[in-house]
Amino acid sequence: MQPAVLDRKQTEELNPNLPARDVPRAAHHYSKDAADMGDALPTQPTVGTNLTDLTIQKAHVTVREVGGSMGPIWPSYYRDCKSVIFMVDAANPNQVSASCIQLLAVLSAEPLVSASVLILFNKIDLPCYMSLVEIKSLFRMDDIISCAKQQISVLQTSSLDGTGLQDVMHWLHSNCAQ
Repeated sequence: MQPAVLDRKQTEELNPNLPARDVPRAAHHYSKDAADMGDALPTQPTVGTNLTDLTIQKAHVTVREVGGSMGPIWPSYYRDCKSVIFMVDAANPNQVSASCIQLLAVLSAEPLVSASVLILFNKIDLPCYMSLVEIKSLFRMDDIISCAKQQISVLQTSSLDGTGLQDVMHWLHSNCAQ
């Protein structure tokens, strides 16, 4: 799990809940045209942070990916953050409770009170993934959305095959591009 945050000054996004092995693949897809989203990319664990610069309809966005294992230092990236992308492994039911707790911690962080938040349920390409109805129920997503101070959007994605990533790009453009 990892958080993503967007910096107001540099339009930088922190991606805190992206499973580390999916980060290079998702960043690769984010930086590609829709026609090029089918090529495979090997995955590897994220150590430290990764920065990916994107140009979305002539607007510049920098995505800062921070590995889930770095959860204790996520708050050091929240200052001046404009947006957060929080990615959850929808194919790992054992991770749901920990992901939900981390999401609640992110949403309750004072510096992120006005940040827009995108929650991505990833790995929908796997046969064992939980449906959106199941995972939203486990997260009690309706309660989270109604109680959160932030504007929250929810999408399903596959970093492997690119499903849903155009919707992510649209969200980035709408919420982060300057």
